[in-house]
Amino acid sequence: MSVALHRRLFSAEAVAHPTNRVQIYVSRSHDPYLNLSFEHYLLQKSHPDSVVLLLYTNRPCVVIGRNQNPWLEVGLGALNRPELLAPVVPLMDGEGEGGRNGNGNSNGIGDADADVLGVQLVRRRSGGGTVFHDLGNVNYSVLCPPAAFDRDRHALMVVRALQSLGVSSARVNERHDIVLADPDDAAKQQTFKVSGSAYKLTRLRSLHHGTCLLSTPNLDRVGQFLRSPAEPYMKARGVDSVRSRIRNVGVGNAAFEEAVVAEFGAMYGNVDVETIATRDIEEIPELMRGYEELKSLDWIYTQTPQFTFSTCSTEDDPRTRPPLPDYLPQDELAQFDLSITARHGQITEARGAGIETSALDSVYLHKVDDWCTLIGEAAGCWLNSVFGVRPK
Repeated sequence: MSVALHRRLFSAEAVAHPTNRVQIYVSRSHDPYLNLSFEHYLLQKSHPDSVVLLLYTNRPCVVIGRNQNPWLEVGLGALNRPELLAPVVPLMDGEGEGGRNGNGNSNGIGDADADVLGVQLVRRRSGGGTVFHDLGNVNYSVLCPPAAFDRDRHALMVVRALQSLGVSSARVNERHDIVLADPDDAAKQQTFKVSGSAYKLTRLRSLHHGTCLLSTPNLDRVGQFLRSPAEPYMKARGVDSVRSRIRNVGVGNAAFEEAVVAEFGAMYGNVDVETIATRDIEEIPELMRGYEELKSLDWIYTQTPQFTFSTCSTEDDPRTRPPLPDYLPQDELAQFDLSITARHGQITEARGAGIETSALDSVYLHKVDDWCTLIGEAAGCWLNSVFGVRPK
């Protein structure tokens, strides 16, 4: 199978033109904020009657849903440690943006930034759970009229693409995830998740997007990025992620892209595939305003629904807490007890036993560089580790 990826000048006007009813784009940027901004631009600007496919690959990042809590869903401390990532495969000689390495993965301009950036945190504009992206994932987005929307329709399209590549056990489960049968399960009842989805519906358009694990070298590292040490102490509003066993599909990015394009073409009609370079996206002022919003700390952190963090069981959250470190301040009369309520990432109430909490009033959690300066050395060091702060 071979699908021609034609490089031509991107036209923002063509996106919205009523005759442009089938559109296919492959982004060669690996910037997650840029790719999600381009996706949102297509959602807003593509003609209401059109169907659009977008494929893209991001450098290492954790992407949370529109209504999720980063302190609950993400190991924030691990994101700032690039040494936890598997080494990036170097580019082959003569390859630049959109080049391929020997495994069929995209490794374009900016991949070396992972050594400096670690894993970036991104909040998308759609719902759903938290996912990890790197160069071994390909992300797919399909835009269509609301009347044609079905949660399984385009997941099944991706399944057919995988099956055309020899992945015969791929199927869509009851949660609309794409799963593969466990090869060690004779009855084939146990599965591994290889692709999850999220959705955004507007009056005129519907969006279904997902990511497919193809050949990530970070498979055994995903847990440390998607598990928060604060989780046992937090009760939150919003959407919780559902954890699943995961695995790689074992096909290359290029083969996956071609197979998905072929299945999309079979459904809606074959058209030229337009590759999108970073410069194409950066030349659209409206899109770049959305890009700056996605990168802003206000968007990433202050969109968080209300939550409560408490070190001891409460009436609202009677779960047994893990044992606290021995070094936390306590005496015979008062056990260490800290309770924080935050809304939009800002502390609205704080109380504690054996600790002074007055300095926490109205503090934004993401702006704290060192909790020790607010509540003392012992309690502060513990909160630094729990909330993933690296003191400057």
